[in-house]
Amino acid sequence: MTTLQAVSGAAPIVAPAPSAARTPAARLTYFDELYRRRDPYGTRRRWYERRKRRVLLDALPRERFARAFEPACGSGELTFELAARCDQVLASDYCRAALAQARQTVHALRNVEFAEHCVPVQWPAACGHFDLIVVSELCSFLDTGGVAHVGQRCAASLAGDGVLVACDWRHPFEARELEAEAAHALLDKIGLHRIVRHEEEDFLLGVWSRDGRSVARQEGIV
Repeated sequence: MTTLQAVSGAAPIVAPAPSAARTPAARLTYFDELYRRRDPYGTRRRWYERRKRRVLLDALPRERFARAFEPACGSGELTFELAARCDQVLASDYCRAALAQARQTVHALRNVEFAEHCVPVQWPAACGHFDLIVVSELCSFLDTGGVAHVGQRCAASLAGDGVLVACDWRHPFEARELEAEAAHALLDKIGLHRIVRHEEEDFLLGVWSRDGRSVARQEGIV
């Protein structure tokens, strides 16, 4: 994971940042050093990480999306799988070393674009509306104001039928700023409808949509 951004799909307990690395500059240095190793959080090799991505992808209320945004993409394992469900994916991170790994992960895919963003301050405002935004393992590294800001950015960037997904590690770790439950409670207040809450001991997954329709309603079954 990256400072102010966590690696998508990564469990932060694997390599907690020291308490001295809580400022943005110090965190960036820490994660730059961390990403000198390939896939430092085991997002590719660990069953926990592979399964969590599968749960996240299965929770999406539509089979296909046109334009997705994934801030905090980390080493790009989730990016790779999102690309199979989306026409276009914009993936960003704050750590250049992480972005370099993500580019290697998805090098053969033509529908993925990368950008360097320190969210929530930097945001792809010029890119129009997204119908899917996936915020995975990011909120724990932001304080209350930061998560609220991310939520506002997401709400403003979603299309009329847009979907927001947030997934966060639930166990304590030294670098955590905000618990998953508190972060998701803030996302409940941004004006979207929560349509999925998946809760396990290890992680909390939430899905919100602009129109609030269930999968069955979208397909005209009810």
